[in-house]
Amino acid sequence: MNTWGRSRGGLAEIIAVGSELLTPFKTDTNSLFLTAGLNELGIAVERKSLVGDDPAVLRDAVQGALRRVNLVLLSGGLGPTDDDVTRETVAALLERPLREDPALVAALAARFTARGWRMPENNRRQACVPEGAEVLENQHGTAPGLWLEQGGRVVLLLPGPPRELEPMFTNVVRKRLESRVGGGRLYRRVLKVVGRGESHVAEATQPIYDRWRQSEPKVETTILASPGLVELHLSVWSEAPATATNVLDAATAELSAALGEDLLSTDGRSLAEVVGQRLVDAGLRVGLAESCTGGLATSRLVDIPGCSRYLAGAVVAYSNDAKQRVLGVDAAMLAEHGAVSEPVAAAMAEGVRHVVAADVGLGVTGVAGPDGGSEAKPVGTVCLAVAGPGDEVSTRIYRWPGDRAMVRRMATRAVLGLLRRRLLARRG
Repeated sequence: MNTWGRSRGGLAEIIAVGSELLTPFKTDTNSLFLTAGLNELGIAVERKSLVGDDPAVLRDAVQGALRRVNLVLLSGGLGPTDDDVTRETVAALLERPLREDPALVAALAARFTARGWRMPENNRRQACVPEGAEVLENQHGTAPGLWLEQGGRVVLLLPGPPRELEPMFTNVVRKRLESRVGGGRLYRRVLKVVGRGESHVAEATQPIYDRWRQSEPKVETTILASPGLVELHLSVWSEAPATATNVLDAATAELSAALGEDLLSTDGRSLAEVVGQRLVDAGLRVGLAESCTGGLATSRLVDIPGCSRYLAGAVVAYSNDAKQRVLGVDAAMLAEHGAVSEPVAAAMAEGVRHVVAADVGLGVTGVAGPDGGSEAKPVGTVCLAVAGPGDEVSTRIYRWPGDRAMVRRMATRAVLGLLRRRLLARRG
């Protein structure tokens, strides 16, 4: 078998096929999954592209990729209809005649029969195989994958639906690629940072990165920022798992020292996962009172399996009347300070503690927009509170830019972050 003869696993390009991917209504997620899988094998993805159902454009894309890289992966366009052109276009480009495979026809017919259906005649297209191609079984759909080799390069045709592509790559393709790239692979660690912006994180970590670039094995770094969260992706290519682990452990320790309590996790865990585990460790249960976030913060906690160990309950109290009747917020306080205020956020946090019998209460109230703001409290103003454990109550006020969805997301992260800080201080 030909190998790609590099200390790393070679270069790849991913081509997602389908005119629907060039509209606002469909997103290509396959390339993200494939990139992660290839990177783990030490195969670097040099380029990704989206191509519509046009044979001429697709031919140009594949032809260009074959000049640049060792591995070309195409997803989509293997269906039974006339706009599924991947199989025919690649076969013509590589000058591989298509031949119907009787075994595939029988398997397709059996699949339809098992469901009590008759196989449409156009499904026979999916049983056409380019000369010299190896068929990759699709246990979750009707379109088999195809593995073709051309001049030491590999062209891989995969079905478009993720529920078909992902198991085919994991169970079939990965093993083939492992033998092609040798024993080395890419090892990765994801660190998450809260409480600092991207530039502040870069300022604290850049001197560390500079040293790593001179080391062997080299630690490669990527910084990804989203509102309220910064991710540091560390990767090391090595043929020895123990070596990679030791290098990543040392790198993580350096970053931990530089970032302090702003370092949320070193194993990729989310803010909700970290907060949930800290509540479990402390033997505490939390209740949430949400206004402008409308239950979004509670939903983040509920996303984590086992949240019943620490989530006592929640109240969405949007109106002032609900804040008074359900949470016990004083009408005079609402009149004096307004619903969007730190005193009201604190009263909501205290109120929900009693309503759901929690050790800790969280309160969120704000102006998410696009309307409802004022000169004193413009759109994006959000007040947060943490009450407990015990008698301690903390409040914060923020003013965020962005649309309604952005303000709600930022408020959700901020209130869970405020709870995390409270739990860290209590541990100390």
